[in-house]
Amino acid sequence: MSGIYRSEAGGRLVRERYLANLAQWPVENDQWRVPTPAGETFVIASGSVTAPPLVLLHGSGSNSAAWASRVPELAQRFRVYAIDMIGEPGLSAPVRPDLLSDAYARWLDAVLDYLELTRVPIMAFSLGSWLAVDYATRRPERVDRLSLSCPTGIGRQKKGFLVKAILLSLLGRWGRRKSITGMLGPGLPAMDAVEAEAFLDEVLLVSKNYRYRSGDLPIFGDGTLRLLTMPVQVFVGEQDVMFDSAETARRLAAAVPHATVRVLPDVSHFVPPQSDEEFEFLAGYLRGHGRSSLRPPSCGRRSA
Repeated sequence: MSGIYRSEAGGRLVRERYLANLAQWPVENDQWRVPTPAGETFVIASGSVTAPPLVLLHGSGSNSAAWASRVPELAQRFRVYAIDMIGEPGLSAPVRPDLLSDAYARWLDAVLDYLELTRVPIMAFSLGSWLAVDYATRRPERVDRLSLSCPTGIGRQKKGFLVKAILLSLLGRWGRRKSITGMLGPGLPAMDAVEAEAFLDEVLLVSKNYRYRSGDLPIFGDGTLRLLTMPVQVFVGEQDVMFDSAETARRLAAAVPHATVRVLPDVSHFVPPQSDEEFEFLAGYLRGHGRSSLRPPSCGRRSA
């Protein structure tokens, strides 16, 4: 575990916090430990087993608890599968395959096969969006549509904020908090005060104990982006300090002209839920996949 954490003790603190969050999951759920070539993968499923599936992929330095506030509304319409990405501070294997290889696609193949899901819509954020795009371009037959917030790997990664974040980290908790609020931007006040404070506390705990990925994320070429033939919806923050949102929008408009891309003013890397537009987009999947045509997975409940 210590490979992705600064210490074994720090890893335990992050894991204990996550387990406490899972114990307060807002709806009834099933939990699985899924065997894959990359190691065990944790999945938490919510919603009726006869509802159409929806796969959720969280961002860097996070886990499926990031979706907890959204699950109640999503689970009213879907069987929602929140997947802990490998190499992140969740309950999945602490391994990080080469991002330039097809290892992540083979990993997600194994997860979806175990869950008996052949073709799914994916909703994802930041690094999860990178993985979703990578998977959709390698396995287009398995992805019905993509709803992405702040996708990485399309617009250039900004360096100025990283330098500032490193300098602020030298100032202890105050500096880390300043760095995090600067990264998340104006979207954070969309939460109520209690929720926002709990969210910041969670991110601070992770940032103190977790080793984030180093180096730039691979950038998808135009030819790769053109492989996104399924419906695509993208939200980016105009004020994103980590990635060039304008470039993301320009490249998608050129390479994926059927994609719906919204550049949100006064929003940084944290994009508040865009529920109305997201559900309207996902309704296309619902219309084409009646509940009676979907067979629920036969895998049984497994505890964390």
